[in-house]
Amino acid sequence: MPEAKLGVIGGSGLYEIEGLSNVKEVKVKTPFGDPSDAIVLGNLGKTRLAFLPRHGRGHRIMPTELPARANIWALKSLGVEWIISVNAVGSLQEDIRPLDLVIPDQIIDRTKSRVSTFFGEGIVGHVTFAEPFCPVLSKLLYQVANQNVKGKVRKIHPKGIYLAMEGPHFSTRAESNLYRSWGASVIGMTAIPEAKLAREAEICYAAIACVTDYDCWHEVHESVTIEMVIQNLLKTIEAAREIIKKASAQLPKQRDCGCATALKDAIITSRDLIPQKRKEELSLLIGKYLK
Repeated sequence: MPEAKLGVIGGSGLYEIEGLSNVKEVKVKTPFGDPSDAIVLGNLGKTRLAFLPRHGRGHRIMPTELPARANIWALKSLGVEWIISVNAVGSLQEDIRPLDLVIPDQIIDRTKSRVSTFFGEGIVGHVTFAEPFCPVLSKLLYQVANQNVKGKVRKIHPKGIYLAMEGPHFSTRAESNLYRSWGASVIGMTAIPEAKLAREAEICYAAIACVTDYDCWHEVHESVTIEMVIQNLLKTIEAAREIIKKASAQLPKQRDCGCATALKDAIITSRDLIPQKRKEELSLLIGKYLK
């Protein structure tokens, strides 16, 4: 039985959502193993919310090791239609400064060791990914941020290109300057494969990118340290909490974006050739398209 409309994936520094009522924890089993942690269900105002700490409580899981398929699947199984992701990022551009917030609209995928699809093993699907973040949810996050936290952070950027790197190491200076030359705005380690999997799961996915540092390209600004990242992140995390709280009350009642029907024409494999085991495993995602 669906239990939540909104999912929140908390990154570094965001391990719980305050102000929830009617709270319970659920451990969801998926065909892709266990999620990062138990999912906390609760009411945020009138909206039922499912919160998942991306790295697990206590920050136990590296970016490359994240069970992203299990995380997205678990949220989908709980009825989630919208996901707000909170990400710590470094800036790749002079005008995007530490303590800014960015609502990214594009991604460059530079990850190397991550499974980024639910498909394979006898079934092929190709989803449209030209707009990797849901434009409807992204617009709402920016509007809410502009109205409610404008004085609490340095600046809010309505769009930007998120460069997803593998990690866990930070960039070399050569890599950082290469990404700058591509026009990338911020760099982080976790939006991929989440955004791709959310699209395959027909969930609207958008991000609040909290800028913690200038990466290592900046010759004047001090070099990146984990202490700097955490200190700056904690200063923006309250703003992210406020955005989530306000946005949760303004979610559209009906979804009319492409995210909601992303799989409609995406499955290429002949239906009679899809292995029965895969039909059963992926029934949560594809069942309605196989009838």
